Amino acid sequence: MKASGVKAVLSGHTSAVFSIAWSPDGKTLASASSDQTVRLWDAASGQLLHTLSGHTDMVVSIAWSPDGKTLASTSHDNTVRLWDTASGQLLHTLSGHTDDVVSVAWSPDGKTLASASLDKTVRLWDAQSGQPLRTLSGHTDIVFSVAWSPDGKTLASAGLDGTVRLWDVSALR
Repeated sequence: MKASGVKAVLSGHTSAVFSIAWSPDGKTLASASSDQTVRLWDAASGQLLHTLSGHTDMVVSIAWSPDGKTLASTSHDNTVRLWDTASGQLLHTLSGHTDDVVSVAWSPDGKTLASASLDKTVRLWDAQSGQPLRTLSGHTDIVFSVAWSPDGKTLASAGLDGTVRLWDVSALR
């Protein structure tokens, strides 16, 4: 089968793009860049919908809420930011990590966020208020990634220490 080629080129970032993520309905694509912005694109037309500005260092990871109304972004500015995807407005800045935040994931019900950091911790956040819920410590080196189980009761984290840790987060429910 012959490849059809490039469908579109989405231009606008002024530096490297580190992460992309489709909205749950597939209508919008988000991109995160070292230019300290996140951009939202109309997937059908390739048109820029919003430029999300506020991070003070490169943006490295993004994740859509299950309902598609909120986008979470992580940065080397040690924060997670939550954005309203319809308006492009900043909703919350989640502060607490003491080093670069490199991964973020939404719980399946959209109520909780997990973030992973070079500070060797995973942090859990209330997605509605932006308030911290819990810090998960145990990795002995950088935590690179977090992922929720489909039932939302277990969180997995992966680290430079060569381990994957499974955390019981069922008490958050």
